[in-house]
Amino acid sequence: MNQVDQQKFSKRVSFGPLSGVTSFTISLQKMSVMKQHIPSNFPCNAELEVDKISNLPAQIVDKILSHLSLRDAVRTSVLSSKWRYKWVSLPNLVFDNQSLLISSQDQTFIKNKIVNIVDHVLLLHSGPIQKFKLSHRDLQGVCDIDRWILFLSRGSVKEFILEIWKGHRYKLHSSIYLCQKLIHLELFNCLLKPPLTFIGFKSLKSLDLQHITMEQDAFEHLVSSCHLLERLTLMNFEGFSDLKIHAPNLLFFDVGGVFEDINFMDTFNLAIVSIGLYVNPGFDKNLTLGSAGNLVKFFAHLPRLQRLEVQSFFLKYLADGKVPGRLPTPCDELSFLSIRINFNHLDECLAALCLLRSSPNLQELEMLARTEEQSALRTVASVMEENYQNCMFNQLRHVKIAGISGLKQELNFINFLLANSPVLERMTVKPASVDGAWDMLKELLRFRRASVQAEIVYLDP
Repeated sequence: MNQVDQQKFSKRVSFGPLSGVTSFTISLQKMSVMKQHIPSNFPCNAELEVDKISNLPAQIVDKILSHLSLRDAVRTSVLSSKWRYKWVSLPNLVFDNQSLLISSQDQTFIKNKIVNIVDHVLLLHSGPIQKFKLSHRDLQGVCDIDRWILFLSRGSVKEFILEIWKGHRYKLHSSIYLCQKLIHLELFNCLLKPPLTFIGFKSLKSLDLQHITMEQDAFEHLVSSCHLLERLTLMNFEGFSDLKIHAPNLLFFDVGGVFEDINFMDTFNLAIVSIGLYVNPGFDKNLTLGSAGNLVKFFAHLPRLQRLEVQSFFLKYLADGKVPGRLPTPCDELSFLSIRINFNHLDECLAALCLLRSSPNLQELEMLARTEEQSALRTVASVMEENYQNCMFNQLRHVKIAGISGLKQELNFINFLLANSPVLERMTVKPASVDGAWDMLKELLRFRRASVQAEIVYLDP
């Protein structure tokens, strides 16, 4: 490479149709590969140039581009003439903070810059788009998104991710419901109003909805009409409060928000569940005498549950109504259980005990204490002592308990676990504060252990 060529590479480079979108500075020293020339006295074809970059196999080029951000993929166009338009056939288009580097505080300028970049990339793109992600910290719900969704709906996009980080809910354009090749749909801060003619996404396997608004009937229809749905995530939703989950192929369910009720229907393959109820439920309804409460109803359609996380106030929801000593059908496949519990609440303690008794193959248990005022007339500790009978945890190996304050009912529960877990290997205890921590530790070390291998690990708060 002669001196003139080196000077060209050291200058700021703008390329063709993307000028006005962005420009990149590429120095010769930063190039990972340099063109090599055959010496002039080489015995054959002395003027031939060996260009390793240009002659890489197509599959290798595609692999390299797939590991780069969209911005860096565009920058490869200066490597050689054969690389100039390699990026325009990228199947995955990701417009995020890494790809869209905009140094400005002017929201209008940022908006126009994002729109111009996306427009130019889509204009130059050739070939199918399999993944489209738009997520920028300064992105607001602009009408230009409608055009992009309409453009994508005419293709065969399989993965669509839209995250609006600022401003009001963006009303999702109706053409998104025409994307029948979608396998993964992820939306953040959006308003969903599917048309009456919407029959579901026939190929959708993963649905992630966070900070969204939609009506009750629309939500139920969306879930039930996606027959191949395997993963469902719901976080901070509005417009519906009754979670009716009808999904025969569902394997993973993660929900966190404010809701009144939850019902599973035909979810016999569901294996991983995490549920957080973000408000303290106040139950005014009186269940019919003798009828099953929320605990029995919740587990009725979860025979293959392997991992369960009960977060925030959801255990209090499960404890509403009649709490049996054991579930009618045991959770034979449940191996991991995490519970957020108020040890001062008798019904929550009974509900937790019911879950433990109904999980004969439980291997890992996590419990995080949640402190609340409790006005129960009966003493929780004395009532629970009567229930710590005839229960062995023959598979339990690891226990983590955090947030406790040394109350009698908390220590009794720990004693109960240690005395009935013959293969326990480790119990980790982390109190909520240092107050009374030393006395608590001395009490823990006095407890009898059914497992000779069990060790108690005390962590400072």
